[in-house]
This record gives sequence, C-alpha cells and structure tokens, in this order.
Amino acid sequence: MPTTNDRVIDEALSLPSNVRLSLVERLLTSLNLPIDKEINRLWAEEAERRVSQIEEGKAKLVPGEEVFAKIRAKHGK
Repeated sequence: MPTTNDRVIDEALSLPSNVRLSLVERLLTSLNLPIDKEINRLWAEEAERRVSQIEEGKAKLVPGEEVFAKIRAKHGK
C-alpha cells in the first residue's frame, strides 16, 4: 500500500509542468532558506557572460553525450 508521501509525489508528478514548477517554487519558499541577493546577481552575471561567449563563438561546446561518457568512464558507471 502506497504511503501518503508516495501518493503526494505521484499526484504532483501527474500535474502539468507549469503547475509542477509553481509547486516547486512554493515548496522552496516554504523552507525559508536564506537568500543572498548579491549571490543571485553574481550568478545572473555569470550566466549572461557565458551566453555571450557562446553567441560570439568564444566558448568550446561539448556534446552532453561526450560529457556523460567521460564521467561514466572516470567513475566506472
């Protein structure tokens, strides 16, 4: 017999993606985690810098399959 947690998770996973995203945001907010606006600002700047590098052709992109193959080879999984 499924536990209450299992039922809640199953029901949450059956929701449309936009509703699940809203649920995740509400759950994270409910944890009252400390928010450092400076850290968020720095991460946003870093993301913008990386996007610019990609758009300007300055970044070397590696296919995901290659990245995961290297990880599996290194960690034997």
